[in-house]
Amino acid sequence: MINLTPAECRDALRQERLVAILRGPDPRAVAHAGRVLVECGVRILEVSLSSADALASLEELAQAFADSDALLGAGTVIAPGDAARCRDAGAVFAVTPALGPGLQESVDLGLPVLAGALTPTEVLAAYRAGASAVKVFPASVFGPGYLTALAAPFPDVPLVAVGGVAAADVRAYLDAGALAVGVASPLLGDAPAGGDLDALRSRASAFLSHVRVCRG
Repeated sequence: MINLTPAECRDALRQERLVAILRGPDPRAVAHAGRVLVECGVRILEVSLSSADALASLEELAQAFADSDALLGAGTVIAPGDAARCRDAGAVFAVTPALGPGLQESVDLGLPVLAGALTPTEVLAAYRAGASAVKVFPASVFGPGYLTALAAPFPDVPLVAVGGVAAADVRAYLDAGALAVGVASPLLGDAPAGGDLDALRSRASAFLSHVRVCRG
Protein backbone atom coordinates (compact mmCIF):
# COMPACT_ATOMS: atom_id res chain seq x y z
CA MET A 1 0.00 0.00 0.00
CA ILE A 2 1.08 3.62 -0.50
CA ASN A 3 0.86 6.91 1.29
CA LEU A 4 -1.95 8.88 -0.33
CA THR A 5 -2.32 12.64 -0.47
CA PRO A 6 -5.72 14.35 -0.66
CA ALA A 7 -5.03 15.38 -4.27
CA GLU A 8 -4.06 11.81 -5.19
CA CYS A 9 -7.22 10.54 -3.50
CA ARG A 10 -9.36 12.86 -5.61
CA ASP A 11 -7.47 11.85 -8.75
CA ALA A 12 -8.09 8.18 -7.99
CA LEU A 13 -11.79 8.80 -7.41
CA ARG A 14 -11.99 10.74 -10.67
CA GLN A 15 -10.26 7.93 -12.53
CA GLU A 16 -11.97 4.89 -10.97
CA ARG A 17 -15.38 6.43 -10.18
CA LEU A 18 -16.38 3.48 -7.97
CA VAL A 19 -15.76 2.75 -4.29
CA ALA A 20 -16.75 -0.69 -3.01
CA ILE A 21 -17.92 -0.60 0.60
CA LEU A 22 -17.26 -3.82 2.52
CA ARG A 23 -19.38 -4.43 5.60
CA GLY A 24 -20.20 -7.80 7.15
CA PRO A 25 -20.23 -10.19 10.10
CA ASP A 26 -17.35 -12.44 8.97
CA PRO A 27 -13.92 -10.77 8.78
CA ARG A 28 -12.42 -13.50 6.61
CA ALA A 29 -15.37 -13.34 4.21
CA VAL A 30 -15.05 -9.53 4.09
CA ALA A 31 -11.38 -9.86 3.17
CA HIS A 32 -12.12 -12.58 0.63
CA ALA A 33 -14.79 -10.43 -1.01
CA GLY A 34 -12.30 -7.57 -1.20
CA ARG A 35 -9.74 -9.73 -2.97
CA VAL A 36 -12.37 -10.92 -5.46
CA LEU A 37 -13.37 -7.33 -6.23
CA VAL A 38 -9.80 -6.32 -6.95
CA GLU A 39 -9.40 -9.36 -9.20
CA CYS A 40 -12.51 -8.13 -11.06
CA GLY A 41 -11.00 -4.68 -11.58
CA VAL A 42 -12.39 -2.66 -8.66
CA ARG A 43 -9.49 -0.55 -7.40
CA ILE A 44 -10.89 1.41 -4.43
CA LEU A 45 -12.19 -0.47 -1.39
CA GLU A 46 -13.56 0.73 1.93
CA VAL A 47 -13.83 -1.57 4.95
CA SER A 48 -16.48 -0.28 7.35
CA LEU A 49 -15.66 -0.25 11.05
CA SER A 50 -19.21 -1.46 11.62
CA SER A 51 -18.00 -4.85 10.37
CA ALA A 52 -17.03 -7.58 12.81
CA ASP A 53 -13.29 -7.32 13.62
CA ALA A 54 -12.87 -4.74 10.87
CA LEU A 55 -9.23 -4.03 11.71
CA ALA A 56 -8.36 -7.67 11.05
CA SER A 57 -9.94 -7.41 7.60
CA LEU A 58 -8.05 -4.18 6.96
CA GLU A 59 -4.76 -5.76 7.95
CA GLU A 60 -5.35 -8.83 5.79
CA LEU A 61 -6.28 -6.78 2.75
CA ALA A 62 -3.43 -4.32 3.27
CA GLN A 63 -0.99 -7.23 3.17
CA ALA A 64 -2.72 -8.75 0.14
CA PHE A 65 -2.58 -5.47 -1.80
CA ALA A 66 0.87 -4.36 -0.68
CA ASP A 67 2.29 -4.64 -4.20
CA SER A 68 -0.86 -3.67 -6.12
CA ASP A 69 -2.43 -0.40 -7.23
CA ALA A 70 -5.54 -1.00 -5.13
CA LEU A 71 -6.43 1.68 -2.57
CA LEU A 72 -7.76 0.51 0.78
CA GLY A 73 -9.72 2.78 3.09
CA ALA A 74 -11.63 2.55 6.33
CA GLY A 75 -15.26 3.59 6.67
CA THR A 76 -17.54 4.57 9.55
CA VAL A 77 -14.62 6.44 11.12
CA ILE A 78 -16.46 8.24 13.89
CA ALA A 79 -14.86 8.07 17.35
CA PRO A 80 -11.59 9.55 18.58
CA GLY A 81 -8.79 7.11 17.82
CA ASP A 82 -10.59 5.41 14.92
CA ALA A 83 -8.52 7.11 12.22
CA ALA A 84 -5.19 6.32 13.86
CA ARG A 85 -6.10 2.66 14.39
CA CYS A 86 -7.22 2.32 10.78
CA ARG A 87 -4.10 3.99 9.45
CA ASP A 88 -1.97 1.64 11.53
CA ALA A 89 -3.94 -1.32 10.14
CA GLY A 90 -3.14 -0.27 6.58
CA ALA A 91 -5.88 2.14 5.48
CA VAL A 92 -4.68 4.95 3.20
CA PHE A 93 -7.90 6.97 3.36
CA ALA A 94 -10.83 7.35 5.74
CA VAL A 95 -14.57 7.74 5.25
CA THR A 96 -17.00 9.19 7.78
CA PRO A 97 -20.82 9.05 7.80
CA ALA A 98 -21.05 12.57 9.22
CA LEU A 99 -19.11 15.49 10.63
CA GLY A 100 -17.34 14.85 13.91
CA PRO A 101 -14.13 13.64 15.56
CA GLY A 102 -13.39 11.11 12.82
CA LEU A 103 -13.13 13.87 10.24
CA GLN A 104 -10.94 16.10 12.37
CA GLU A 105 -8.59 13.31 13.42
CA SER A 106 -8.18 12.12 9.83
CA VAL A 107 -7.28 15.63 8.69
CA ASP A 108 -4.86 16.06 11.59
CA LEU A 109 -3.13 12.80 10.64
CA GLY A 110 -2.87 13.83 7.00
CA LEU A 111 -5.16 10.96 6.02
CA PRO A 112 -7.39 11.78 3.03
CA VAL A 113 -10.99 11.67 4.16
CA LEU A 114 -14.37 11.43 2.44
CA ALA A 115 -16.59 13.19 4.95
CA GLY A 116 -20.27 12.39 5.13
CA ALA A 117 -22.76 15.23 4.66
CA LEU A 118 -26.24 15.76 3.27
CA THR A 119 -27.36 19.38 3.56
CA PRO A 120 -25.65 22.35 1.90
CA THR A 121 -24.53 23.58 5.33
CA GLU A 122 -22.93 20.20 6.11
CA VAL A 123 -21.27 20.00 2.68
CA LEU A 124 -19.64 23.39 3.18
CA ALA A 125 -18.63 22.59 6.76
CA ALA A 126 -17.04 19.29 5.71
CA TYR A 127 -15.05 20.88 2.91
CA ARG A 128 -13.90 23.77 5.07
CA ALA A 129 -12.81 21.27 7.73
CA GLY A 130 -10.39 19.71 5.25
CA ALA A 131 -12.31 16.85 3.63
CA SER A 132 -10.63 15.59 0.46
CA ALA A 133 -14.11 14.93 -0.92
CA VAL A 134 -17.61 15.11 0.50
CA LYS A 135 -19.69 11.93 0.69
CA VAL A 136 -23.31 12.85 -0.01
CA PHE A 137 -25.12 10.34 2.19
CA PRO A 138 -27.66 8.86 1.92
CA ALA A 139 -27.75 9.87 -1.74
CA SER A 140 -30.81 7.83 -2.66
CA VAL A 141 -33.07 9.88 -0.39
CA PHE A 142 -33.07 12.72 -2.93
CA GLY A 143 -31.55 11.09 -6.02
CA PRO A 144 -29.20 12.34 -8.75
CA GLY A 145 -31.03 15.64 -9.12
CA TYR A 146 -29.91 16.58 -5.63
CA LEU A 147 -26.26 16.15 -6.67
CA THR A 148 -26.87 18.56 -9.54
CA ALA A 149 -28.43 21.05 -7.13
CA LEU A 150 -25.49 20.78 -4.71
CA ALA A 151 -22.90 21.10 -7.45
CA ALA A 152 -24.34 24.43 -8.60
CA PRO A 153 -23.33 26.48 -5.51
CA PHE A 154 -20.32 24.26 -4.74
CA PRO A 155 -18.61 23.70 -8.12
CA ASP A 156 -15.20 23.21 -6.51
CA VAL A 157 -16.33 20.64 -3.92
CA PRO A 158 -15.73 17.03 -5.02
CA LEU A 159 -18.92 15.07 -4.29
CA VAL A 160 -19.23 11.29 -3.94
CA ALA A 161 -22.72 9.77 -4.00
CA VAL A 162 -23.15 7.00 -1.42
CA GLY A 163 -26.18 5.08 -0.18
CA GLY A 164 -28.67 3.08 -2.22
CA VAL A 165 -26.85 3.47 -5.56
CA ALA A 166 -27.77 0.58 -7.87
CA ALA A 167 -25.80 -0.33 -10.99
CA ALA A 168 -28.46 1.25 -13.20
CA ASP A 169 -28.15 4.50 -11.21
CA VAL A 170 -24.40 4.95 -11.68
CA ARG A 171 -24.49 6.97 -14.88
CA ALA A 172 -27.20 9.30 -13.58
CA TYR A 173 -25.18 10.16 -10.46
CA LEU A 174 -21.94 10.66 -12.39
CA ASP A 175 -23.70 12.74 -15.04
CA ALA A 176 -25.22 14.80 -12.21
CA GLY A 177 -21.75 15.83 -11.06
CA ALA A 178 -20.60 13.13 -8.66
CA LEU A 179 -16.88 12.48 -8.80
CA ALA A 180 -17.59 8.84 -7.95
CA VAL A 181 -20.17 6.57 -6.35
CA GLY A 182 -19.77 4.45 -3.24
CA VAL A 183 -21.69 1.18 -3.12
CA ALA A 184 -22.23 -1.39 -0.38
CA SER A 185 -25.03 -3.98 -0.55
CA PRO A 186 -26.12 -3.38 -4.17
CA LEU A 187 -22.61 -4.52 -5.15
CA LEU A 188 -21.51 -6.78 -2.30
CA GLY A 189 -24.75 -8.64 -1.65
CA ASP A 190 -24.18 -11.49 0.79
CA ALA A 191 -20.49 -11.95 -0.05
CA PRO A 192 -19.19 -10.30 3.18
CA ALA A 193 -21.20 -12.89 5.12
CA GLY A 194 -19.70 -15.80 3.20
CA GLY A 195 -22.19 -15.72 0.33
CA ASP A 196 -22.04 -16.33 -3.40
CA LEU A 197 -18.79 -15.05 -4.90
CA ASP A 198 -19.81 -15.83 -8.47
CA ALA A 199 -22.79 -13.52 -7.97
CA LEU A 200 -20.38 -10.91 -6.59
CA ARG A 201 -18.26 -11.19 -9.73
CA SER A 202 -21.36 -10.73 -11.86
CA ARG A 203 -22.44 -7.63 -9.96
CA ALA A 204 -18.92 -6.21 -10.11
CA SER A 205 -18.93 -6.67 -13.88
CA ALA A 206 -22.27 -4.84 -14.13
CA PHE A 207 -21.11 -1.89 -12.03
CA LEU A 208 -17.82 -1.63 -13.88
CA SER A 209 -19.56 -1.68 -17.23
CA HIS A 210 -21.61 1.38 -16.23
CA VAL A 211 -18.52 3.11 -14.82
CA ARG A 212 -16.54 2.50 -18.03
CA VAL A 213 -19.25 4.14 -20.11
CA CYS A 214 -18.92 7.25 -17.94
CA ARG A 215 -15.13 7.17 -18.08
CA GLY A 216 -15.32 7.25 -21.84
